[in-house]
Amino acid sequence: MVRFPLRRAHAARLLSGAAALAPAAALAAREWNFQPPVTEIARQQMDLHNYIMWICLVIFVGVFGVMFYSIFKHRKSAGHQAAQFHENTLVEVVWTVIPFLILLFMAYPATRTILAYKDTSSPDMTVKVTGYQWKWSYDYLQEGFGFYSNLKTPLAQIENREPKGEHYLLEVDNPMVVPVDTKVRVLITANDVLHAWWVPAFGIKQDAIPGFVRDGWFRAEKIGTYRGQCAELCGKEHGYMPIVVEVVSKDDFAKWAAAQKQKTAAAADDPGRDWSLKELVARGEQVYAANCAACHQATGKGVPNAFPALDGSKVATGPKGDHVAIVLHGKPNTAMASFAQLSDTDLAAVVTYTRNAWGNATGEALQPSDIRAARK
Repeated sequence: MVRFPLRRAHAARLLSGAAALAPAAALAAREWNFQPPVTEIARQQMDLHNYIMWICLVIFVGVFGVMFYSIFKHRKSAGHQAAQFHENTLVEVVWTVIPFLILLFMAYPATRTILAYKDTSSPDMTVKVTGYQWKWSYDYLQEGFGFYSNLKTPLAQIENREPKGEHYLLEVDNPMVVPVDTKVRVLITANDVLHAWWVPAFGIKQDAIPGFVRDGWFRAEKIGTYRGQCAELCGKEHGYMPIVVEVVSKDDFAKWAAAQKQKTAAAADDPGRDWSLKELVARGEQVYAANCAACHQATGKGVPNAFPALDGSKVATGPKGDHVAIVLHGKPNTAMASFAQLSDTDLAAVVTYTRNAWGNATGEALQPSDIRAARK
């Protein structure tokens, strides 16, 4: 499922869907239960779960209690004879009415919770969430900016060359940020295969389906950092696309949003501009670090028997068209995914960087217009 096996204890906590996504020391005694809910929907889900479990427990004790009592008190060795009856109307009415009433008492709170969970009307803000192999993107539709969110856990920890951190495989470079006490509608889709956006503390889990837009919502009532994961098997790095949501005060969110808008404005590219080789290499280094270094390494040496080196490779030093094609379309049956979701400028920059970094010294620069032409 993932590139490297998770530790047994860590995998068990992930599968439980419980307190493993919060610091273990804080909830060590509650790992058997749900995460503490921080939204009304999550609270309703937890209450519904406990309510149904009590009903199941009562049924279990009642049914097996009567069964064992009957077996013991009416056993043949005690002299009892089996009763003979057929089509007893009272018995048939009782064993029909009682299950119906039980289902009614279970269906009412379940339906109420489901209807509330699906009510995405009148949101205060809307964020589009897109799943990729293997990262997330967040587009703040009203604010007019967006970004990618990638796994931040160092490769050295994954390869057991360094001690694992507190939030191993549950940390990202760019978390989703939302204000507290705000109804946030999330529009969830996918770019390639099925994913699922899941944050247990919010009580939200929704499949991300290519070509479809599903929605959900949450209103976080407590400032803090909340973690989740992709909950739909989406490929070999399924375990490497965590979700981190930071809930901040409304004032802090306004400051953060203003800073993001400034970054977006600063990064806006003139489609007709010609970039210098130096500019492309500088920008390409940043794009490479965010999207490529996890596999091919910052040194360009790759990982033997897993990810090929780019330093001195035939792709990075060969024809430019072949290089652009593999970045745009990926390579079937390998770990090389398509990066067509990046902008023309970012793709031109990262291709230029890899053709001029380390021992590669082609001296060639690609312009955004070259990428734009290759897309057609």
